[in-house]
Amino acid sequence: MQSVLGAFLSSQEETQFGGFLERLAIFICSKVYNGHKSSATGMDLEFDRKKIHYIVSIKSGPNWGNAGQIEKLRTNFGKAKRILNTNASTKNIVAVNGCLYGRELPVDRGDYLKMCGQRFWQFISGSKTLYTDIIEPLGIRAKERKEEFEVELAKVTNRMTKEFLDNFCLPDGTIQWKELVEFNASIIPPKKKLVVST
Repeated sequence: MQSVLGAFLSSQEETQFGGFLERLAIFICSKVYNGHKSSATGMDLEFDRKKIHYIVSIKSGPNWGNAGQIEKLRTNFGKAKRILNTNASTKNIVAVNGCLYGRELPVDRGDYLKMCGQRFWQFISGSKTLYTDIIEPLGIRAKERKEEFEVELAKVTNRMTKEFLDNFCLPDGTIQWKELVEFNASIIPPKKKLVVST
């Protein structure tokens, strides 16, 4: 149970951390290349560099999606390019799938480029060392969040344990297996509700 709860909270933390890194990437690009958060569907960042207008979809790592999600990304790139092409001042548009981490050679997928890790951070900042320069402040931030994470884990553990005991155990702690299986698998929903909120 503890490992499941830890994984659940960790995935939430990873989502928050990924969101933080995405915002950081946009902020850095705004300072270096006057980049901005894109309003195009599925795009996160837009900026101009060397007479090229870049539209960027930021993902956490290189293996971020299945075939359907990648096809959706391609569709979003196509739509964004068509809309931008109606603007006469926007001529050369390049779509980029940028990955916050990972080591993968830049790949030209035909309708978009893929850049990961150091190459992506360098692409949006012009700095070869940015990907390591941000590690120390991020490490400090992670240390600050560790205590908060442990407090939240304890709260969720306590809540789930109490709800499990209240709904599926006798006063002596014996598990009522029939009620537990019915809750988990019956066609007609049982009256008991186990609510896990964070």
